[in-house]
Amino acid sequence: MSDHDQLLVIVDPVARRSDGESVRIAKDVLSAGAEAKICLPDSPEEFTRALARRGSRRPVVLGDDRALLRTVALLHRERELAAGALSLVPIGAPDALELAHALGVPRSTPAAARAVLDGTVRRLDLLVDDSDGVVLGDLRVPASPALAPVSPTVWGTCRSLVRTLVRPAPTALALRALRLRVEADGVLLADVDTPLESLTVRSAGGTAEVVVHPSAAPPRHTIAHVLTVSGPDFRYRADGRVTGPVRRRTWTAREGAWGLTLPRDA
Repeated sequence: MSDHDQLLVIVDPVARRSDGESVRIAKDVLSAGAEAKICLPDSPEEFTRALARRGSRRPVVLGDDRALLRTVALLHRERELAAGALSLVPIGAPDALELAHALGVPRSTPAAARAVLDGTVRRLDLLVDDSDGVVLGDLRVPASPALAPVSPTVWGTCRSLVRTLVRPAPTALALRALRLRVEADGVLLADVDTPLESLTVRSAGGTAEVVVHPSAAPPRHTIAHVLTVSGPDFRYRADGRVTGPVRRRTWTAREGAWGLTLPRDA
């Protein structure tokens, strides 16, 4: 990295509160290797303003998957994803960094910070939906949200038992009710008269890899540039976040749409 390279280091407030020591290490490594302006936003709104005022500085985010997704979404809405590259130093709980590590960002804070300084930009694909949302990793229907762990209590155990006795499990109910129309580049893959067990999508090689799994048939694999899902209200999980309910959504694959700085040997 050139000594004249300028960085805008945006420290996500969640990272600052959850792991101040890792934030300090990352700032020290980055400041020693480049001219770094450090921003400490206290809210998503301040985060957005800091990114918008970056000028010619290269943005570096210190935070978890949610901070990365927020940054890519903001740059996409500004139509500036293709103009430069983004860097990430992942800081947060392990289950909040799964996307970052899947993309190739190092797990340790010093290694990730050194990759910002010495790494290379890789152009990565993404999916863009018709509401201007972005998907960097995996997309799944139904959403099948994971339940947050909570400390058990006697009252909570009783309520859970009552819910179990009086109605079916949410996941089983969702599977029985999943009747959707799925079209890939205009080709019908499934219709509402055929119950689906699941639909999974991810971008790769400039296309969307689609797996449609009917409830009573083997999975069907295909690739497409445009995927449309419609039918009764449904929710989907994209990059670990649940969205919906919606009745129709179209995703378009964008090849090399954004740049992420990764280690040279990644």
